[in-house]
Amino acid sequence: MTALRPRHLKTLVGAANVVAASNDADPTVGVKRAVELARKAEAEKITGLFTADLLQIDPAGLAGTAGAQEPLIALAALSQATSRIGLVATVSTSFHHPYNLARQIGTLDHVSGGRAAWNAVTSSVGEENFGQALPGPEARYARAAEFIAVVNALFDANARDAAHRKDSGTIAVDPAKFHRIDYRGEHFAVAGPLNIPPPPQGRPVLFQAGQSEAGVDVGARYAEIVYTAQPTLEGAVAFATELRRRATAYGRGEALPRVMNSFHAVIGESEADVARRLREKHARIDYDQGRLKLADMLGGQVDLSGLPLDAPLPAALLPELESINRRRGRVEIFRHYARQGLTLRALIIEAQETGHCPA
Repeated sequence: MTALRPRHLKTLVGAANVVAASNDADPTVGVKRAVELARKAEAEKITGLFTADLLQIDPAGLAGTAGAQEPLIALAALSQATSRIGLVATVSTSFHHPYNLARQIGTLDHVSGGRAAWNAVTSSVGEENFGQALPGPEARYARAAEFIAVVNALFDANARDAAHRKDSGTIAVDPAKFHRIDYRGEHFAVAGPLNIPPPPQGRPVLFQAGQSEAGVDVGARYAEIVYTAQPTLEGAVAFATELRRRATAYGRGEALPRVMNSFHAVIGESEADVARRLREKHARIDYDQGRLKLADMLGGQVDLSGLPLDAPLPAALLPELESINRRRGRVEIFRHYARQGLTLRALIIEAQETGHCPA
């Protein structure tokens, strides 16, 4: 029997917030704590530090949409306190420009010694801060595909030896080795060249997060790693199978994306201890707030007030996916739960995990 090659589990953990609170006497306490936790994660062989980025404040705190730090600056700080752990910055392709992003991620790759990655998302909130309406999912992913193509072209165009260090210690650049891309598409017109030397990785690692039809297609076409939230093993297997089928259809061959599934863990000393901790966690739920959070998981267009907690949701309340302009993948998860006959109470409990796999 042929021995299987050992495979190492790849793990990401959220980077701690680097900001200080208003009641912190030391304004650097936030970054000091984040550095401490980053070093612990690196020592424990965690693969990467992950930063989300949600471009609005949610006063009610219902859906975790409050972005409290800018990912690229936070990771640049943590890069100087670590040496091996990966650094994954979430970036909105709806509200950024590919030329600026290529400069930022490329610079992060330089300052970290080749550890930068970016997670391309299309955003489902925050449009009010950028003076524009939020386009539908298909339009957002069309822009995302073009955004990624431009960034890749900028990273690929410059010659690897475009810059070298002289004996004096200064950097000399050869302008002839910085090349234009002359890209013109539906959403972007970028001449180039990118005005930083090629990053140590060439192209920093590309993550992508999206579970809708259009989102899966962008991941299959471009991503090296697809980040997803599948609450069951069966769903995760089906998702990965379809993703890789599409990647093969795009001719990617051996360059199929890897898949990282999220999970929310409750850790205890025994199964009984975990069960106790879960009971206590559920006992702390504010079910009035929970109704609002579940409504958000269902697209934000349903009114769950007044419904009995211990009865299933009426089927007529469940939205059609095509009517949702935000996180269709999340809506699909909770529509599935509701169609299984889960009570409103059970759905609110599930909503605390926001569609992630509990473990």
